[in-house]
Amino acid sequence: MPDGSLLKISALDAFYDDFQALFGVSLNVGIGQVVAVIGANGAGKSTLLKCIAGLMHPSHGAIIFEDAATTNTPAFEVLKRGISLVPEGRRLFPSLTVEENLLIGGQSRRPGPWTLARVYELFPILAERRNLPAPALSGGQQQMAAIGRALMSNPRLLLCDEISLGLAPIVVRDIYARLPQIAAEGLSLVIVEQDIVQALRAASHVYCLQEGRIALQGPARDLTREKISAAYFGI
Repeated sequence: MPDGSLLKISALDAFYDDFQALFGVSLNVGIGQVVAVIGANGAGKSTLLKCIAGLMHPSHGAIIFEDAATTNTPAFEVLKRGISLVPEGRRLFPSLTVEENLLIGGQSRRPGPWTLARVYELFPILAERRNLPAPALSGGQQQMAAIGRALMSNPRLLLCDEISLGLAPIVVRDIYARLPQIAAEGLSLVIVEQDIVQALRAASHVYCLQEGRIALQGPARDLTREKISAAYFGI
């Protein structure tokens, strides 16, 4: 894209029935950039990802991906265009094996570097357990499988919703250590996270949501703990 942007979100409003979850949210993601969206429970982080992924449609505003509007595009078409979501809670298919879950991610048949072999190279434990049912994996291994399934669609933009949720700190560090390898394949990432430390380490740019509004944004290196605390808690 001419200005180096992959995703542009402008003045997004989103509702659940009569409840407004997002208020005029605007956000940019550059090509090859890792962006973190932080905030407390109920801040609107997951709603924002759902809008980007086409799982819900905003009432106002625009979502532009690779210079084309996806604001009201169905989720399956958004996936075909190159946006893939790692959902909160992993949501693997429990009746399928690890490998079958990964293969489902490749059904869009987009060209790109991510294959079963490449996912197994990134997460070797999945290769060892490829024939086990998904529930037989630990929480961290299930998160790896969910990331691998999303990568199998060969996205340009990977959305990660609370990938540290419910995991031990050592497992979280292990998963976050793989993100640079993913970004090195030319992907952009949007990471929704409550773990502020991990988010600041992983991202080059951070947006903080507070009650559905952008309370703070800027390069991760420029955001002090005091600024983040004030925006995060609204104090």
